[in-house]
Amino acid sequence: MANDKVAVVTGAGSGVGRSAALALLGDGYKVTLVGRRLDALEETAALAGSNSGNALSVSADAGKADAVANVFKKTMDTFGGRLDVLFNNAGIGVGAPSLEQITPEQWQSVVDINLTGTFLCTREAMLIMKDQDPMGGRIINNGSISAFVPRPGSAPYTATKHGVTGLTRSTSLDGRKYDIACSQIDIGNAATPMTQKSDDGQMQPYGEMAKEPRFDVKYVGEQVLFIANLPLDTNIQFMTIMATKMPYIGRG
Repeated sequence: MANDKVAVVTGAGSGVGRSAALALLGDGYKVTLVGRRLDALEETAALAGSNSGNALSVSADAGKADAVANVFKKTMDTFGGRLDVLFNNAGIGVGAPSLEQITPEQWQSVVDINLTGTFLCTREAMLIMKDQDPMGGRIINNGSISAFVPRPGSAPYTATKHGVTGLTRSTSLDGRKYDIACSQIDIGNAATPMTQKSDDGQMQPYGEMAKEPRFDVKYVGEQVLFIANLPLDTNIQFMTIMATKMPYIGRG
């Protein structure tokens, strides 16, 4: 049990973020839950049952520097000035059948949350982790299998997830001197509200709709916890967890 460890989870109000937050809380972590909807964050905390007292809910836009700085200040003030784990999970996509139909405003909104938000949170975490005693910590990024291959009509999401992979690598390199480890978990069709449409059908590269299998999101939370609990001299650089029969291997 990680009774003295502190984590920050973004996008903690539902789906993957909620699963990870509950896994960390269940293992004894003190966890700051971050998201736009305070009611959803408080619902996540309530689901932790007897561990709900270890949850701090903070409503914030992960794409805004001042809001992100406030999240980490509140975490330090509440949990005694230490940070062990950051899970960069907040992410959005936009619905459009093809790249040319995406507006500049839609593009920017995805970049702000998925990529800039990951950078802002990583920066704040590193500033804390490099100066604490003992020095170091762990940062885990939600990459998505879109960090490797796109779906039709997903240009902003895919581009930002490719960017997250670059940020994961840079964080791993720049964090070495501070004992900061950085990992990326790439997820394919976890059963969350974001992937609900897979049950009805997703557009395939050959231009037709097809149902896609999904898997229980709790297994993502378990893997986030597993990575979080590794000693800092050990790292899983990239992990892919996906529905076994989803049409990913063999795309294209």
